[in-house]
Amino acid sequence: MLHSHLTTLNAVSLILKVFQESGCDASSLLAGSGIGPADLGHADARITTQQELQVCANAVARREEIGLELGRRMHVSCYGMLGYALLSSATLGDALRLALRYPALLGTVFELRLIDDGQRIWFSASDYRDSPALATFNAEFCLVSLKTICDDLLGRPLPLLAARFEHAQPSYHALYSGAFPCPLGFAAGDNAFAFERRWLDMPLPLADPVTHKAMSERCRQLNLEFTGRQAWLGRIRQLLIQQLDAAPGLEGLARQMNCSSRTLRRHLQALGSSYQQLLDELRFERAKQLLAEDQMPIYRIAETLGFSETASFRHAFQRWSGVAPSHFRG
Repeated sequence: MLHSHLTTLNAVSLILKVFQESGCDASSLLAGSGIGPADLGHADARITTQQELQVCANAVARREEIGLELGRRMHVSCYGMLGYALLSSATLGDALRLALRYPALLGTVFELRLIDDGQRIWFSASDYRDSPALATFNAEFCLVSLKTICDDLLGRPLPLLAARFEHAQPSYHALYSGAFPCPLGFAAGDNAFAFERRWLDMPLPLADPVTHKAMSERCRQLNLEFTGRQAWLGRIRQLLIQQLDAAPGLEGLARQMNCSSRTLRRHLQALGSSYQQLLDELRFERAKQLLAEDQMPIYRIAETLGFSETASFRHAFQRWSGVAPSHFRG
């Protein structure tokens, strides 16, 4: 079963900004994601994690260590209402515990926890379930961005005692010292950094109880809306996955969702998507799976995905990935 949740455009926008500073064209980074330049202009637009991961894969193909830089630039202000709620918290511990309550708003692909080992606190990111090829990138991006959030909240760097990572030591490990000036460990059981317990009780310089109460309530409402949208999108995706060989069309899908086509279109627009974008995304994911298995002929893959002609599938796959199906398989 395909796994995908909703997330914001924050990370994608940051990736485009970083690479555009060095003259890289946005279209090459967005290739295969189904995200268009127009989508980036919608502040409340939502994309799936699969779309985000495709942009990340395009970025890593150009710079394998890019997760470290992106994490340093992912400041607390990037998280909208949640960022304001964190900044106005009374203590660092209050802020971090609030962040853990709303992983959907944080946009993480990990299970986040605060672990007290009796001597220190570990801020842990574990249970990664997305693309294995991007595990190192996501661990670096996640842990560095969490450290950046802590620094922003305190108004000064949070002193670290240690950091550890699930992946093996990369060739560019010397770059880790910029974010983690502490002893490092690799091939660990999770991704985490440690600090003295006393920092959890440290008052935050921008604490404000009135603002915090208002922002926390807004976060609660956003989370309900966000998770509701995820459940709704999950149902749509599951219906389409089961019918890739004979897609029902917008009208047919609306009937299966017990709503009008107008309502379905409006909801998809609110998610920053469309029927065709979702269908293309699911076809692309399934096509990559089938091509990787290296057993089914390309003409049969085209039929399985609902294409009446193999040439149409070839053109579509070229549009999604930038390469022909045979080249992808090779």
